[in-house]
Amino acid sequence: MSKHKTDNEKNDDLNEKISENQNANENAKTESEETNPIDSGEEKISALQQEINQYKELALRKAAEFENYKRRTENDQLNLLKYAAESLIIKLLPTIDDLERSLSHINEETDIQKIKEGVQLIYNKFLKTLDEQGIKKIESIGKPFNVDFHEALMQRSDDSVPPHTVIDELETGYMYKDRVIRHAKVIVSED
Repeated sequence: MSKHKTDNEKNDDLNEKISENQNANENAKTESEETNPIDSGEEKISALQQEINQYKELALRKAAEFENYKRRTENDQLNLLKYAAESLIIKLLPTIDDLERSLSHINEETDIQKIKEGVQLIYNKFLKTLDEQGIKKIESIGKPFNVDFHEALMQRSDDSVPPHTVIDELETGYMYKDRVIRHAKVIVSED
């Protein structure tokens, strides 16, 4: 063939170049759409807005859960205070039962000594129950007067004991664990 291309070959070459240019333009267009800063920025904003909304919902849920927890805790504390003495009362009920039985038989019993023994048993049972709960009598007679445990109602001279010694107890004092719940009312020796 001749050195020179025929018209058809030239047209084919030209069509091929046009086709390549069109493909290149389409590829460039697609890439520019994908990397269009405006479009990708709006997508990022939308994604971030969704994430913000999710965190807001999470924060609201956690706040509601905390409020519910707080309410439950307050109710538990109120119930604890309201029924704090329940275990002590349950332990005192047998002593009350014993007293009721004694009272129902007191008219039938003629021996005073048996009545005294019965009352003493109930009294000892009652003190044991209190002791198990941490309530103890304050021993006062013969001890030096102490304002932390005693309330002096009177003074009396008594040469057999040193001054400011408790010589009589008018009302027993009690401690609950390490706290005085009632001071002993006492008579103290004078100077």
